[in-house]
Amino acid sequence: MVDAQRPVLEVTGIHKQFPGVKALLDAGLRLYPGEVHTLMGQNGAGKSTLIKVLTGVYQPDAGSILLNGQAIRPRSTQEAQDLGISTVYQEVNLCPNLSVAENIFIGRYPRRYGMVDWRGMRRQAAELLKRLQIDVDVSKPLADYPLAIQQMVAIARALLGKPQVLILDEPTSSLDEAEVQTLFGVLRRLREEGMAILFVTHFLDQTYAISDRITVMRNGEREGEYACAELSRLALVNKMIGAPAEAREAVAEAQDEEAVRGEVFLRARAIARKGVLAPVDLDLHRGELLGLAGLLGSGRTETARLLFGADRLDAGGIEVDGKPAGFSNPRDAIAQGIGFCSEDRKHEGAILPLSVRENLILALQARQGIWRAIPMKRQQQLATDYVKWLGIKTASIETPIGSLSGGNQQKVLLARWLATEPGLLILDEPTRGIDVRAKQEIMDYVSKLCRKGMSILFISSELPEVLRVSDRMVVMRDRKACGEYRRGELDEQSVLRVIAGEAQ
Repeated sequence: MVDAQRPVLEVTGIHKQFPGVKALLDAGLRLYPGEVHTLMGQNGAGKSTLIKVLTGVYQPDAGSILLNGQAIRPRSTQEAQDLGISTVYQEVNLCPNLSVAENIFIGRYPRRYGMVDWRGMRRQAAELLKRLQIDVDVSKPLADYPLAIQQMVAIARALLGKPQVLILDEPTSSLDEAEVQTLFGVLRRLREEGMAILFVTHFLDQTYAISDRITVMRNGEREGEYACAELSRLALVNKMIGAPAEAREAVAEAQDEEAVRGEVFLRARAIARKGVLAPVDLDLHRGELLGLAGLLGSGRTETARLLFGADRLDAGGIEVDGKPAGFSNPRDAIAQGIGFCSEDRKHEGAILPLSVRENLILALQARQGIWRAIPMKRQQQLATDYVKWLGIKTASIETPIGSLSGGNQQKVLLARWLATEPGLLILDEPTRGIDVRAKQEIMDYVSKLCRKGMSILFISSELPEVLRVSDRMVVMRDRKACGEYRRGELDEQSVLRVIAGEAQ
């Protein structure tokens, strides 16, 4: 990579606003030929929105995109591909029932005498994969091959149009370490051929293993562009998180007393899922709030989903109250006294057309089963009580939850699980996207529940918040637990060093 080169792709002053949300504010990016350029940032930083602008999914409200010095404005993914910008997404969007060759050429089948040239297609597919040093039978169904090979097929398809820019959006999220190395070998060869590659990831180790240059985004803006060799891991983490000045004040306001820990409610030993989470041990005590800290993609949500039975364990085991508990689905976890507020409030939490009352009683009804309907009077009493206790602002318990503010929706979801009287409540980003007052109200209420004996697992990207409320903290990095600490053993900077891998 030579700095004096003209960028293949130069993006400047990009603004994009949705109703009530400023997604991009003066965002920018420069990609040079023969480099792997990594785009990093926390959830909500604007990475996905910027990629969708580059690929024609969204139209920017302002700003310019230059490809080889010429202004472009793609209005569809096909137009972006025709211009020379190809994208491989996190999920492999191919057809497993079709052959490898067919997947590479979908929509672009070579023809001869008006008919599909099947032999020529298989030959070209094999040659394209050979360029990536992948040797497979292209006539076999894609489903016959592991995910890593499917990812390579997606890249081969992206290369079919001879793009100048290749965008890889979280391509390693479902790959194991060996498969990641295979992918990186392909990227290095493409880099040597002069291609400009935009690599989006949350993994620090992978960033430093493959990147030439890094652009950091925060709150919809470009925080800065850096040569990878000149940016330490700690500095990168600080730039992504923002290291807010109020962190020390927030931690200082935390309670000095230790939690009065009860017996272990849930014990997890070496729980793991291939390509998602390395073996993790956790003890969750009654009357204790355990915080999980780390960057997005570090394994926090993946751990929570395994504990709740939303994903299947590949290894390890879980005990509840000292007895083995195999969760094949969330219903099993609910039956064992576990509640889970997902980070995805809209898709995995609130059912927007249903009323506050209907949303609130869902988990309790699921635990009782479909044949034991909760009487309407009890539903109404529960909803009325929790609306009052949590200060939920709603015209009526029959008001659709979709008409409530984000903070009040979150309070209804919290009430949903409190109604089941759980022994363990897992809160994954419970205060994301809500105002400061609602955040404080929710966390104050959660802390009171904890002091009354409930076990809480708390996940948040807001480091000061985790430090302030946690009795113990487990720090995670790159799908692994890197350390466990009690209140007072860590401060903001020491946590950042652990996340960055610069501390034992």
